[in-house]
Amino acid sequence: MVSIGDFDLDKRAALVAAINEDPLIQAKAAANQGADILEIRFDLLGISTPKDAADLLRKLRSDTALPCIATNRLQTEGGNWEGSEEDRITLLEEILHLTDAVDVELSADAGLRDRLVKKAKEQGKAVIISSHDFESTPDKATIRDILERSRQAGADIAKLAVMPTSMQDVLELLEVTLSEDNVCTIAMGQLGKHTRIVGPCYGSKLTYASISSAVAPGQLKVHELKKALRMLE
Repeated sequence: MVSIGDFDLDKRAALVAAINEDPLIQAKAAANQGADILEIRFDLLGISTPKDAADLLRKLRSDTALPCIATNRLQTEGGNWEGSEEDRITLLEEILHLTDAVDVELSADAGLRDRLVKKAKEQGKAVIISSHDFESTPDKATIRDILERSRQAGADIAKLAVMPTSMQDVLELLEVTLSEDNVCTIAMGQLGKHTRIVGPCYGSKLTYASISSAVAPGQLKVHELKKALRMLE
């Protein structure tokens, strides 16, 4: 069984709302619009200390009943964290008790990443290990290798977001998704926009949406994605 908080991902894919500004307002809106899980993007919220991160999570816990994914994204993977790698990982470690899952990059410092994964597992938290390619889509063998390396690093969910340059790229990503377990795959940009809707049909466990400005290229709004997903149920 793969779950984030009390949300069973084996029953259906989760609609994750990426919270990137005005977090209390966005979180309430996400819950009202039908999101299943919140992704708290500390790097985009300008939160740089464990205390501030913990204070926010406590407020979100009191305002909504939705499970949370804690994310503090590297700049090289599309994030906005400006501090040290040690501080970035330490922030995530110190708020594990207040969250349901943590997202850390496959490309992160291996020692620090492994330390975070170990602590998350000890506390029974789900681990998402993610990779992002904002320029291209690797071939199928490389995609499978990235997902496998993520699993070997301790991922409960191996997440890969790529930028397609053709519809063939999109088809190949979906083909791999169909044959893999416990993954989240996303084709970004206009060409891949529909994968945020159909990805769960191929086995992607998570699909991400925004409340206001998109966090990644091609990201839909929560209410739009919720409506589209209901049409496929």
